[in-house]
Parts: sequence; C-alpha cells; structure tokens
Amino acid sequence: MSDLNQATLTAGDKSVALPVLKPTLGNDCADISKLTKETGLFTYDSGFTATASCKSAITYIDGDKGVLLYRGYPIEQLAEKSSFIEVAYLLLNGERPGADQLKAFEAELSKEATVDDSINALIGSFGKDAHPMAILAASIAQLSAKYHNSLDLNDAAQRYQAAVRLIAKLPTLAALIYRHGKGLNLNAPDTSLDYVSRFLKQTFESADGKYDLNPNIVKALDVLLILHADHEQNASTSTVRGVGSTGANPYASVAAGVTALWGPAHGGANEAVLKMLEEIGTADKVEDAVAKAKDKNSHFRLMGFGHRVYKNFDPRAKIISVMTQKVLAELGVNDPLLEVAVKLEQAALQDDYFVARKLYPNVDFYSGIIYKALQIPTELFTVMFALGRTPGWVSHWLEQQTDPEMKIVRPRQIYTGSPVRDY
Repeated sequence: MSDLNQATLTAGDKSVALPVLKPTLGNDCADISKLTKETGLFTYDSGFTATASCKSAITYIDGDKGVLLYRGYPIEQLAEKSSFIEVAYLLLNGERPGADQLKAFEAELSKEATVDDSINALIGSFGKDAHPMAILAASIAQLSAKYHNSLDLNDAAQRYQAAVRLIAKLPTLAALIYRHGKGLNLNAPDTSLDYVSRFLKQTFESADGKYDLNPNIVKALDVLLILHADHEQNASTSTVRGVGSTGANPYASVAAGVTALWGPAHGGANEAVLKMLEEIGTADKVEDAVAKAKDKNSHFRLMGFGHRVYKNFDPRAKIISVMTQKVLAELGVNDPLLEVAVKLEQAALQDDYFVARKLYPNVDFYSGIIYKALQIPTELFTVMFALGRTPGWVSHWLEQQTDPEMKIVRPRQIYTGSPVRDY
C-alpha cells in the first residue's frame, strides 16, 4: 500500500511505514533505511537497478524520454552553446560561471596542468605495450603521493583545489601516456593554449614542438568531452563515491574510478564498437552481422546498441551522430567504417527485433569513429573517456564530502554457501 508520502510494507505479522522521498525530477523513492531494524528483512537488488544510493544535485537522466541534464541544463544546449571548461565549472559549482569566473578557472587549470619528474619516471617505467588505462590509474594514484601535504579533507579549499588539479592534469597524463606508447619524448603542456588545444598539441606535436591546430578538431573534441562529462550514478562514478565514502582522498577515489571505467561494459565500449565495425568490414556485410546478432547460437554481439538507463534514444548519440559525419567531411576523411556504422544503425532501427527491445545506438557507437578520425589510437579511447568524465567524478566526490547522510558503503548479501559444519 502507499499514499503520497509513505508506503507500507507488510511481512508476516509485521508492517513498516516507509517514508516516500520526493526528488526534483524522477521517480519517488521509498526510504528503506529502517526496514531491517523493524522487520528483520534486507532487500535484494542485484546491480542496484532500483536502488538510490545517494542524494545528488549534479545530473539527472530520464531514460524513458531520452533526457540528460547537467545541473538542470539539457545536454543538447550545452553541446551547442557551451565549452567543456564551462561545463566542468558548472558541474563543480552548480552554476555557470560569469566571464571573469571562467577566465580565472581557465587560468587555474593552466597553472595546474604540468606534472613533475616523478610522473614522467613512473610512466617511463611501463612497457610501451602496457595498456594506457593501467598507466593512467597508476599516475593518478601517484598524484596523491605528490600532494599528500595538501590533503586535509576537512578543508573545503583543499578539497576543491584537489578537484581542479585532477581536471587540469588528466589531459597532460593522457598526452604523456600516448607519447610513451609511441616512443616519443615526454614533453610539457603549452599552458598558453586553451584546455583542448593544449592536449592536442602536447599529444601530437613534432620533435621541434610544432603542431597545426585545426579549429574543427578542437571543437569536435570539446563537444565529445562535454558529452562524457557526467552520467549520474554509473559504475565508475559509484566506485568513486564508494571509495570516497571510506575517507579516501580524491586521487585514490578517481584512480579507482578509472579502473572501473576500463571494463568493456562501461568505458571500454567505444573501443569494442570499433573492433566490431572492423570485424564486419564492409557495408555489404551488415545484413549478415544483424542476422548473427539475433542468433542465440552465435557469439557475435552488436556493440554500441542499448543502454542500462536509456530505453529511448541516447540524447548524446543524436548529437554525436550528426557531429561524426560533419567532422569526417570537414577533415576530408573517407572512412569505410562510417559507411558500415550508418548502414548498421539504419538496419537495427528498422528491425523489429531491435525495435521491440529498444536497442538504439548509444554514445559509444560513434565516438570511436571520431577518435579514429582525430588519429587517437584505439587503445587510448578509454583514457579519453576518463579525461571527459573527470569533472563529473570530482564533482560527485566533492558533493559527497558535505553530505550529512553519507555513510561508508557497505551492501548486504544473500548468502548461498554451506550451512554451519564441523571441521
């Protein structure tokens, strides 16, 4: 039973009134925090698909309607009118910056962009064939050693400084990891440039320090980072919050988020999409690929379709689909994989099997093609995802630190092992 303000759960001869919490947007939530004390019952929710683990004012998703809001702003408007740095400020602070605030924020990011020799030595110690995500996680953890003297988590200014520092240094780490894998010198960022241009120049500059910045590439990458900046309580963000709940510093928390993002079911999905498109090969083989994807006896899967939250078109995918074709046209890139992707998208959207299951293309479907056009290697795709997601991770970490209801994460379980037995 339920009314507008409470739900009642009956278990045998016991019943408990569960307060119903009202969000600004989205589903009402039954507060079950007293359920065990009053009934002796736990709840079971594998994967936490119907469980709110926290209260947050950062991002809202309506999966049925295909809505994504950062601090209330629709992702479509931010992608069109904003910049990644403005979005990062918005996520951190709750409001868009004024002109002077944005200028000061950009200056702070430039100031914090460099890394010291300990990071270069750490990156250089990895084999050139090491996965970039392993190096990234280690490098972020190393930052906590570098800044351990300015990690008083009771000091709001130090918490915020650490968050800004992580946003500032992620593109530098990504560039250095790329260059290490290519056997190039580990260089320094050009802090006279804007955030995205700084990353591109440091990543791809020649031995004499030259790189011709293409404004179309800069804009495309800026929009990609906006689309990845946050996505509510996904696996990596939940990991950052889970680690943060123990009192761990933001560097350790974000390093843990990086390892969660690494998985092919999460941030590694765009890499898997590109491998799938390469496996299909040409547009004339798309029909066979769709048939195999529907065959229960086939091991072939369509990557980049469907989403855990969205039961409608991923709003980020709509933006990135248009941007992909525009970017490739502007760069003069004739990528046969784009033809495969377009035909695959059309085939899936017209097939009753996929339509009935609401398996629409998601943001990962096209992002790999754009990264490929930008000459970013496949193994670095998930690092790029981490670069974009860092403002979201640190915003959630900051929010958590001031939450009066925060508790250390400690899920329960349903024990399925042996009963008590003697040795």
